Amino acid sequence: MKVLLRRNVSKLGKIGELVEVREGYARNFLLPQHLAVAPTTANVKAVEAEKAKYLAEMAAKKAEFQARADAMADKQITITARANEEGQLYGSVGPAQIVAALASENIFIDEEMVEMDTAIRRLDKYDVDIIFSDEVKTIIHVWVVPLREEGEEASVEETPAAEAAEESAKEEQ
Repeated sequence: MKVLLRRNVSKLGKIGELVEVREGYARNFLLPQHLAVAPTTANVKAVEAEKAKYLAEMAAKKAEFQARADAMADKQITITARANEEGQLYGSVGPAQIVAALASENIFIDEEMVEMDTAIRRLDKYDVDIIFSDEVKTIIHVWVVPLREEGEEASVEETPAAEAAEESAKEEQ
């Protein structure tokens, strides 16, 4: 059975495409969910209008995503976590902690936008991909540093802010 797609359907097609599907799939899923319609002349015109509106919305979203990605490009955030002497974390740092650290700096994204193969389990600097859409991506730098107990001093070389201050002091001399 041939149907005209009203929305993008993963692994099937994009809006406005005429696709061949099994009759049961069309009757039980695509048509009741309003994802597709029968390919009549009136429906083709209506779907073309929907497609133009959809493409305009996507262009506006892409421009917004690009502006947000440019603002976040090479952003550095610091996350403190409990760790042992070897630098192994007692837990892990995942997308939720990264989103929370960004939110504390008034940058708001969804957890699904944070692309990580595995959770962070060691103290170090990590490059994390932030994916806004298929076409708009950026990289942020995440420093995972040890959590200091009260009364305990942090060593200078363990924090990125301290490293930057130390480098600027050397340049001034």
